[in-house]
Parts: sequence; C-alpha cells; structure tokens
Amino acid sequence: MDLFFDSLPSTSQSSPRNGHEDSQMVQREDYDLSREKSLSVSMTEIQEQHTSSSIDNVSRRVQELVEKINHSRISDQKVMDSLQEKLMEKVKEICQQMKEHMYTVYEENSNEMQVKLQELSEVLESCTKLNDELLEACQALTSLREGLAITQT
Repeated sequence: MDLFFDSLPSTSQSSPRNGHEDSQMVQREDYDLSREKSLSVSMTEIQEQHTSSSIDNVSRRVQELVEKINHSRISDQKVMDSLQEKLMEKVKEICQQMKEHMYTVYEENSNEMQVKLQELSEVLESCTKLNDELLEACQALTSLREGLAITQT
C-alpha cells in the first residue's frame, strides 16, 4: 500500500525542498522505477511460466486423451474380433444343424420313395399278369374262332 501512495503526487501544499530532500526523492523515484521494472519483469516471468505451465498441462491432457482413444480403439478391436469369432462359431453351428436336417429330410424322402417304388413295382407286376392273362384270352378266342371257322366249312 505504501508503494501506491508513494508514487502519487502530493496534493498538499508544501514548502520547497532543499537539495538533500531532492536527492532522496530522486533516489526514491529511482528505487520505485527499479522496483516497478522488477515487478513488471517478475509478472512477465510469472505469466510466461503460467502460460508455459498451461501449455504443458494442455499438452499433457491431449496426450492422455490420445492414449485413452488408442486404448479404446484397441478395446473396440478386441470386442469386434471376439464378436467375429462368436459369429463364425454360430454360423458353423447353424450350418451343421442345416446339414443334419437336410440329411434327415433326404432319409425321410428316400423312405417315402422306397414305399412308392414298392407300390409301383407291385402295380407293374399286376399289369404284367393282366397282360399275360389278356394274351391267353386272346389266344383262346383266336383258337375258338379258328375252330368255329373249320366246323362251318
């Protein structure tokens, strides 16, 4: 506080000072100017240190954020790799189930076709017997007609 009031011009009226007082005043003014410069330099240094400290803090924080992002990316990649492996296993499992179902359907169809083929075979055998019987009947009728034609002549 003294420094503030010392640097202000005096508002009270005073008698002129003698040479000794003038030299003290010049010395005091030099001291005050030197102190102001020193304070100004100190303030500048403090501001520069603060600015440098702030820049260092920002730089450190940015580096931490970059590292955090990189760790997150690595974690994301691990999650995606794990998901891919699980999906591949699930796809393999589902494909295996589909194959098994397909083979079951093939077997059921084969059994049904076997039954149908057996029925077809029985029908064809019956047709063959009927065809044989028709041929015998045709031959008998032919023989009968020939026998009738001979007797009529």
